[in-house]
Amino acid sequence: MLTMPEARRIALSLPEATEEDHFGMPSFRVKKKIFATVPDRDTIRIMIGPDEVATAISTDPKAFEELRWGRQLAGITVHLAKADKRQVADLLGEAWRRRLRRTWPRPFPLRDRKIAGV
Repeated sequence: MLTMPEARRIALSLPEATEEDHFGMPSFRVKKKIFATVPDRDTIRIMIGPDEVATAISTDPKAFEELRWGRQLAGITVHLAKADKRQVADLLGEAWRRRLRRTWPRPFPLRDRKIAGV
């Protein structure tokens, strides 16, 4: 189980992560690129790739569901009350990394780093 304050703390613990408005809802960004949004207090949307989406859903279909923009798979919707904190931290870290792959000047620091006390 995870609460929104915990999810926010994890997202903002990532290097250079910021929280900004996105059409009336909070979003988490790095280098101005969105890696997660918060549509309500019970869910967070995380922008990850299709392989990560499939893996998360297969491990816990009650906590995770596909996030689509039209027909395009855009990431995953996480139901916080049903989700594992470590798994959400890993997914947020992956989304953060995906947004930086072309702009980050050094190796990604998160694979072995403890994220926000998780």
